[in-house]
Amino acid sequence: MNIPSELKYTKDHEWVKVDGDIATIGITDFAQSELGDIVYVEVETVDETLEADEVFGTVEAVKTVSDLFLPLSGEIIEFNEGLEDEPEVVNSDPYEAGWMIKLKCSDLSQVDGLLSADDYKKLIGA
Repeated sequence: MNIPSELKYTKDHEWVKVDGDIATIGITDFAQSELGDIVYVEVETVDETLEADEVFGTVEAVKTVSDLFLPLSGEIIEFNEGLEDEPEVVNSDPYEAGWMIKLKCSDLSQVDGLLSADDYKKLIGA
């Protein structure tokens, strides 16, 4: 199970990489393995400003559809359009090529409420 130590995590199995006031967000290796083969990623909230914990999209696997919850408040400024043609890259490379959105954070203090890699490992029993 790959859980990079430099990232932050949520209880909803998303990872967050913060660079200045821009956060890159995707789902964790644990989440993609639980979902199985991902066949579609939908994000229709680009250019919208949402609050933390709001649904920003969905990920569809062969057997299930799961909502994607925003870990931080802000404006969604970019969707990884490569996922439209190759959603399975979320399975093979969830932390790099499989990122989902970029967010312009409106409240960076919310980052302090996210889980560290060690806390996330405890959450999933890794």
